[in-house]
Amino acid sequence: MENGIDTADDMDTLPPNRQYTPVGSHDRAVVQMSSMGAGAPSTSHLPLPATIKLSSPPDDNHLSSHTESKLELFGFDSLVNILGLKSMTGEQVATPSSPRDGEDVAITIGRPKETGPKLGTLMGVFVPCLQNILGIIYYIRFSWIVGMGGIGQSLLLVAFCGSCTFLTSISLSAIATNGAMKGGGPYYLIGRALGPEVGVSIGLCFFLGNAVAGAMYVLGAVETFLDAVPAAGFFQESVTVVNNTLANGTASAGATTISTPSLHDLQVYGVIVTILLCFIVFGGVKIINRVAPAFLVPVLFSLFCIFIGILVAPRHNAPSGVTGLHASTFKDNWSSDYQPTNNAGVPDPSGSISWDFNALVGLFFPAVTGIMAGSNRSASLKDTQRSIPVGTLAATLTTTTMYFISVLLFGALATREELLTNRLLTATVAWPVPAIIYIGIILSTLGAALQSLTGAPRLLAAIANDDILPVLNYFKVSEGGEPHLATLFTAFICIGCVVIGNLDLITPTITMFFLLCYAGVNLSCFLLDLLDAPSWRPRWKFHHWSLSLVGALLCIVIMFSISWAFTVVSLALASLIYYYVSIKGKAGDWGDGFKSAYFQLALRSLRSLGANQVHPKNWYPIPLIFCRPWGKLPENVPCHPKLADFANFMKKKGRGMSIFVSILDGDYPSRAEDAKVMCHQLATYIEYKKCEGVAEIVVAPTMSDGFRSVVQTMGLGNLKPNIVVMRYPEIWRRENLTQIPSTFVSIINDCIIANKAVVIVKGLDEWPNEYQRQYGTIDLYWIVRDGGLMLLLSQILLTKASFESCKIQVFCIAEEDTEAEELKSDVKKFLYDLRMQAEVIVVTMSVSQGQDDSIEAFSAAQRRIASYLADMMAAANGGPLMADGKQVMVNEQQVEKFLYTTLKLNSTILRYSRMAAVVLVSLPPPPLNHPAYFYMEYMDLLVENVPRMLIVRGYRRDVVTLFT
Repeated sequence: MENGIDTADDMDTLPPNRQYTPVGSHDRAVVQMSSMGAGAPSTSHLPLPATIKLSSPPDDNHLSSHTESKLELFGFDSLVNILGLKSMTGEQVATPSSPRDGEDVAITIGRPKETGPKLGTLMGVFVPCLQNILGIIYYIRFSWIVGMGGIGQSLLLVAFCGSCTFLTSISLSAIATNGAMKGGGPYYLIGRALGPEVGVSIGLCFFLGNAVAGAMYVLGAVETFLDAVPAAGFFQESVTVVNNTLANGTASAGATTISTPSLHDLQVYGVIVTILLCFIVFGGVKIINRVAPAFLVPVLFSLFCIFIGILVAPRHNAPSGVTGLHASTFKDNWSSDYQPTNNAGVPDPSGSISWDFNALVGLFFPAVTGIMAGSNRSASLKDTQRSIPVGTLAATLTTTTMYFISVLLFGALATREELLTNRLLTATVAWPVPAIIYIGIILSTLGAALQSLTGAPRLLAAIANDDILPVLNYFKVSEGGEPHLATLFTAFICIGCVVIGNLDLITPTITMFFLLCYAGVNLSCFLLDLLDAPSWRPRWKFHHWSLSLVGALLCIVIMFSISWAFTVVSLALASLIYYYVSIKGKAGDWGDGFKSAYFQLALRSLRSLGANQVHPKNWYPIPLIFCRPWGKLPENVPCHPKLADFANFMKKKGRGMSIFVSILDGDYPSRAEDAKVMCHQLATYIEYKKCEGVAEIVVAPTMSDGFRSVVQTMGLGNLKPNIVVMRYPEIWRRENLTQIPSTFVSIINDCIIANKAVVIVKGLDEWPNEYQRQYGTIDLYWIVRDGGLMLLLSQILLTKASFESCKIQVFCIAEEDTEAEELKSDVKKFLYDLRMQAEVIVVTMSVSQGQDDSIEAFSAAQRRIASYLADMMAAANGGPLMADGKQVMVNEQQVEKFLYTTLKLNSTILRYSRMAAVVLVSLPPPPLNHPAYFYMEYMDLLVENVPRMLIVRGYRRDVVTLFT
């Protein structure tokens, strides 16, 4: 190799899985990066030699042999492959599935496999939406609605319901143009915007709405058939006698006899038709797509015949109630005339069903649904970003305009009596013969029922395939498969609704489920638009969060105005499903809007806190739990179990956040993956122990270095940890005499420098859990001013079930007996002002003759310190004393004084608090220039024979306040 360039002599030493091209004298200089051979190992951890080649311009054959080329220098696939141009070679790029818990989701953009001709806006969105919106309600109930509500309220009804679907269409257009869509329709949109719990709950309700809608369409088709062919009924028709009314509302002589199909005939034919449609659905989507266009032409032709018939009415065979388009008829029908009806919708003074505007909303609203038909076909569209908004809004505006015109025409066409009693007025006035309308109604309703029985099972299968709810696993289908079990389940629901046989009772149920879905779509767009996350970039720009909010509120108002009972039942059902999914469902992160809202709320709250100190009234402990124990734990236990329990004890009623940190020794590049695994294990363990906190793993050469990094950088603003919690190293003599003392002292010194409070737990193995009730006292040995941290911790302990039976005793250390009474009075008043109940005891430290164990420990500590000091002096050989890699100064009188002070304090604790539930004592700071070994001897003497102790050091600020 010369000047960093490979020569021919170096070829044999290069990696064998790289390909090289011979260099000729006539070749121009290019930089060529060839692919690694199939199955070659990754070289991401090895230095990649840069190879500059001179090669001729590649021909077509050469290009074809390098279709999988990678940019080895960068270690990633080339942008050509990532962006989907790889499909030019005939290869397919897999589409990412829904996220699962624990999976890494990669963004893979690929050109999907061509499964057939793609549909445009007209046939792919506009026509399906139009076919679903124009259904049975318009044909057999719209003229009846105009007669019952009058022209004025009917116009208001159309505007009310139409504005709801129009605003929902705007929200749908915004969400649908914010990225690629998969199967599931509104469930997919809502679930990815509001989370899997909301998506599944609303998706299942929408599935029920579609299944019940299938029953509505079947009943409409059967009712139309029996009206057209009365002889086809097996049972006797229902006969209703209605008194004729004049235009001024007075009764006239005579009565009208109206025949309606028998309820039993509706049930029998309805079940038969449902079963036949299910057989068609079982044939697969190909058969359905072939049959579906046949249902569209009769719908369009029947509408044409209805409007032509209205313009030429009345004809020679028209009933007397059909007056044609007259101003007097229009005037008479302007106001409403709500009358009670029987179950068939026929006016009857003794009828059991009463009607008002709210009830008409519930009856009419299914006539404006169907706006989701285009989004459900997103996989078959050429351009979803354009077709869905344009086609959906065009269908919504077209049908709403047609409804407005129809209200005016029907109101001027026939008398109110004719509007209310002639259930098939559209067939009566149709040109040239009513049979065309009968055929059109039957075919259109059967087509709509077929679409419902086709779409509902696929919606249920899409929910099941996301693997969120285990109970739905039976309805899973493989890619390209047919949802047979879901179809059977949908058929049972549809048949059950058909058996009810009452169209006017079924439609409010459908209304609630569809309104719930539309409210979910509007709320999804509202949340995404309001948060305005970086990923929220819809192509449809004609939207605003205020429109989505109005749409959602409008849906809720319509729900409650229709029926409180149906609304409460539907919301309760959705809430139960939501609760069940949140408890039993599998976690899935879809980047929903709620998590974005939480994130933005957290950022806003963090900014509002600023960097200033928090007022003592708003101070919360944010403990930094140092998980790495002094000793060893089982491999599957990343944190001492009692340490996790203690973290919960430090938070009042669970409020606050804990940060669990563990230090992993080593070099970060080589142990980064190990750190990720350990972090996941620690987070799982925290969740298992029901601790509200986060897990962090820091890789550092030593524990001291790692903790120093943590204490400096962990947290943001005022959300930095303010208390460091760790276990007392009771086993340091058996483990390592040099490393543990130096590390322990280093951690305490770092906390003091960083102004962090410290809580050291001695006797952690004996610390009670939430089910172990403690009795006795919580004793505080208040020696130094710590900002009230020790007092606050004792009060927090009293809020826990384990310590709620205990009482607090505050021991104040006095220098002289003469100061005792004055000190006691001052402390009692201070505790009273702090609203803390505790018994105050003033003591003077002295060595009790009865504490032989303490004296024995004191003598043993003296001997060990003398031996350690002798070793240090021998190692120094006349030079400066060195300990833990740094120079130290030892004053033997001061060491003796420290030992004697800790002996007196330990003796006092054993005299008054040997039976206490827990003892809290102030933490003495490590003396400057003393060996860490000496400090550990002081601490060991302090905690000697005390089974459970919290050693506390506050920081330079108050955490409690006297003032309200």
